[in-house]
Amino acid sequence: MPTLLVVAKAPVPGVAKTRLAADIGDLLAAEVAAASMLDTIDACSMAVGPERCVLALAGDLADGCRAEEIRTALSGWSVVPQRGSSLGERLAHAHAEVDGPVVQIGMDTPQVTAQRLLAVAGGLDSADAVLAPAEDGGWWVLALREPSAAVALHAVPMSTPETYAATRSALERGGLSVGAGERLRDVDHLEDVAAVAASAPGTRFATVAARVAEVAR
Repeated sequence: MPTLLVVAKAPVPGVAKTRLAADIGDLLAAEVAAASMLDTIDACSMAVGPERCVLALAGDLADGCRAEEIRTALSGWSVVPQRGSSLGERLAHAHAEVDGPVVQIGMDTPQVTAQRLLAVAGGLDSADAVLAPAEDGGWWVLALREPSAAVALHAVPMSTPETYAATRSALERGGLSVGAGERLRDVDHLEDVAAVAASAPGTRFATVAARVAEVAR
């Protein structure tokens, strides 16, 4: 059974979801981030149990939205601080906190389910790594048989339309066989909110997305 690793920011207004905040304001954007984090935590806990889940956190939950609810959802999880300056460094350091096979995601895909996570983990039966693309050219999940292989992420430019391709190339240059996972849409911009909510009915994210739709009218 793999460890599930979530690399995320605390949903603090003015810090979380800043691109989305430009359209809907800091507070509502942070509430979107909090709902997304909660749905992600639930999916991970359902997939492997909280004792096999790790959150690498930037920021202080106490400063963010729905702090007590998030703390309750994280019961049984290991929570560690993010380390490093660039996103690639922080991802590599987060993987170093884990022993054995790991499936790492962020908090931008609240439509993720336990079944989707386990499908990615299953890909490690036939490949050293599994990388699943996001619609914006990035990726939303990375699974590795050996967490130390994440050192390849140090040199990868993140948050660009070429991030998926660059990450795949970096892993392959490290000698890894890389399988591909399902493509999903990240929530980064206003137009992403309704599209992702439609694929995740009944989630906390979908509830907050309805408020976003009202504000955006």
